[in-house]
Amino acid sequence: MFQGSTPLDHLPNGFCSVYDQKMDTLVIGVDSSTQSTKAAVVAAATGRILAVGRAPHTVTGADGARESDPERWWAALGEAVAAGLARAGADPRAVAGVAVAGQQHGLVVLDRSGRPLRPALLWNDTRSAPQAAALTARLGARSWLDRTGSVPVASMTAAKWRWLRENEPRTADAAAAVRLPHDFLTERLTGTAVTDPGDASGTCWYSTATGAYDPGLLDLLELDAALLPKAAPSGGALAGGLTARAASALGLPAGIPVAAGTGDNMAAAVGLGLGAAGLLDHPAVSLGTSGTVFAATRERPANPALAGFAAADGHGTYLPLGCTLNCTLAVDRVAALLGLDREDAAPGGEAVVLPYLDGERTPDLPGASGLMTGLRHTTTPRQLLGAAYEGAVFALLRALGELPGAASDAPLRLVGGGARGRAWVETVRRLSGRAVVLPRTTELVAVGAAALAAGAAGGGDPVAVAAGWRTGEGETLPPVPPDRATLDRISAVLDRATALLTTQGHR
Repeated sequence: MFQGSTPLDHLPNGFCSVYDQKMDTLVIGVDSSTQSTKAAVVAAATGRILAVGRAPHTVTGADGARESDPERWWAALGEAVAAGLARAGADPRAVAGVAVAGQQHGLVVLDRSGRPLRPALLWNDTRSAPQAAALTARLGARSWLDRTGSVPVASMTAAKWRWLRENEPRTADAAAAVRLPHDFLTERLTGTAVTDPGDASGTCWYSTATGAYDPGLLDLLELDAALLPKAAPSGGALAGGLTARAASALGLPAGIPVAAGTGDNMAAAVGLGLGAAGLLDHPAVSLGTSGTVFAATRERPANPALAGFAAADGHGTYLPLGCTLNCTLAVDRVAALLGLDREDAAPGGEAVVLPYLDGERTPDLPGASGLMTGLRHTTTPRQLLGAAYEGAVFALLRALGELPGAASDAPLRLVGGGARGRAWVETVRRLSGRAVVLPRTTELVAVGAAALAAGAAGGGDPVAVAAGWRTGEGETLPPVPPDRATLDRISAVLDRATALLTTQGHR
């Protein structure tokens, strides 16, 4: 592995000389997502984003496969940090800390030199659906919920590891390290193999009941615990100092603090200040390539309809989350097929579109494909596009109804790329009947990572830091009466079509 590791309980050399520069102290929060890396250069005192640098990723695969080369993530991180600093006109010597939030669940297997043995299996790779079903059957859903808070589905890393063991046993046997995407990048930055409770809780081999890897589950999965990173107490814990090699690649000072980091959903929750006073059990809806609903709660979740994640704060907070695979990317594809702009949508009328273009996770239909029904001679292309929005939002609202403790009258905080689109916002309002908050800060995953960086650099609890930055505040749109007719129509179609969707598109 890369050298230059720093113990979790020691500050790196040079920490005081950098962080003691009170004027214009900066932190960098990295959002390494499915499609791209974004690096936000943030003023540590106020949370103001000075600039965001971006660099693309490449996703390959067909027939359920979704893979990326982790080396591209590393290159994109350097490109995004350089672009962010250049756009901000910032002196790299003012940067006091870095943290990475990454796409969840991806399986990265490394050789002894820290190089990937194969492309990473991404969260939306559905080839591991049979392995997920077999794992669930082996122990029973209740046992998995009691131990990990989640039931294995194709997205979970445990199912992907079993797929690798069964389909590429030589690669699995050659693995010297097993990492999540954000773990891989943090290790490249620090030389330290470390993860956090939030992202680790999405593997299905980490127990949210004990706060540690589950030896029995590792035995079941045929996964050696020695291949896994150490679990830090929180995403804001100090993973180590930036190594000279990484500092040269990023154009930053060597030795500055690097936080353990976390998964993208956990970072978004930090960026919103969820879990801080007054924001416990307040739900958020993230509209991105995938769609998610989540809330920070003290109640440990154990619901098969949800992923029972831990939060990144390390204070015994949980982040129950419902996830759909098909959100903005699927609706944009429908718009392209219809030759429409994504905003050129109208309410669907009698039409119902279930946009399960990549299979689906909620409901758990990994082999499903898209379904369109209810067309009439009078149905317009704009209505079909609107029906795709409705189908995607319906799935998210159904998951929202399962969140434990989520306040039923609390406004929904909309985040992600879709939250900047009129059609998405208005569809959520119309179907939910709730008030909607549009946070002023749009890059909440990167901002949440920046708060973790501030925590590692001595700035206190990351959630409190973000709450003080007020990055989760913004315009509040009042509620409108819920469109019960549309909700009932989609529900009826889904209930009737489940058997078809279960077998349709089986690979």
